[in-house]
Amino acid sequence: MVTTNVEKPYVMGIDIGGTNSVFGIVDARGTVLAVDKIKTQKYEKIEDYVEALTSGMKALIKANDAEGKIKGIGVGAPNGNYYTGTIEFAPNLPWKGVIPLANLISEKMGVPCALTNDANAAAIGEMTYGAARGMKDFIMITLGTGVGSGVVCNGQLVYGHDGFAGELGHVTIRRENGRLCGCGRKGCLEAYASATGVARSAREILTSSTEPSLLRDIPAEDITSLDVFNAAKAGDKVAKDIFEFTGKILGEAFVDFIAFTSPEAIVLFGGLAHAGDLLFEPIQRTIDENVMPIFKGKTKLLMSELKDADAAVLGASALGWEI
Repeated sequence: MVTTNVEKPYVMGIDIGGTNSVFGIVDARGTVLAVDKIKTQKYEKIEDYVEALTSGMKALIKANDAEGKIKGIGVGAPNGNYYTGTIEFAPNLPWKGVIPLANLISEKMGVPCALTNDANAAAIGEMTYGAARGMKDFIMITLGTGVGSGVVCNGQLVYGHDGFAGELGHVTIRRENGRLCGCGRKGCLEAYASATGVARSAREILTSSTEPSLLRDIPAEDITSLDVFNAAKAGDKVAKDIFEFTGKILGEAFVDFIAFTSPEAIVLFGGLAHAGDLLFEPIQRTIDENVMPIFKGKTKLLMSELKDADAAVLGASALGWEI
């Protein structure tokens, strides 16, 4: 349960994406009171970015009568390191090298600031406000453009000795002839089970077969995971097979994850998770068929309870209560 006080009943959350940086004010019940955003790519110098970001945050605070009422600030960012409060060599952000962002924000705002990577922020948000409330052992899997993860054991996020532990999207699940992943390695889970991975599966299956499909009406290079979902909902067999293939791969990976930490639940978040039974059914079946007997039936497969529109800010904001 989040604890607060009368003087400082709010926190702020910041989600830094490659396109936009979204920030908002959140209360102890997980209600996002107000949000705003700036363009991340607009600012080539980190000093200019921090100035724009903190100016926007101060304006939002003033407009919502929250001056002097912010307990802490949490940031979710690509390649964010919780131990150091730095963003380190994030490929999709305009600033290179090691950026001490938490300190820069804290100095400008006069409020403590903590930072972690975006998937870990989602896990903290789920534990604070969502489906993992009350759980001490669970794994958060974010299925978006990539596959992110946050591993919680005994109520604590697993960071490792350097702050970057828990990269389950880059566990190798296909060693022979594995797909090239954006990380430079081959056969990573992300190369198959992300939104881009689903689109890639669609192109491969359509190329290797002559089976009729609604997806053949779309230029192969333009197919997205949403197209595959829409076709599957319309009863298209090829599209259903793509989700079956994706769910089976996720289930195989989850069997290993369960053996690592014996989580109470695996929580799925992100666009692909909204495929519902198209994805959840093959995942669950594959887990049931392959998990070690001592773990059978012990790990729930859950959908995130965080609203997509608020999830990133909520997840980041949850860090603010811990400072």
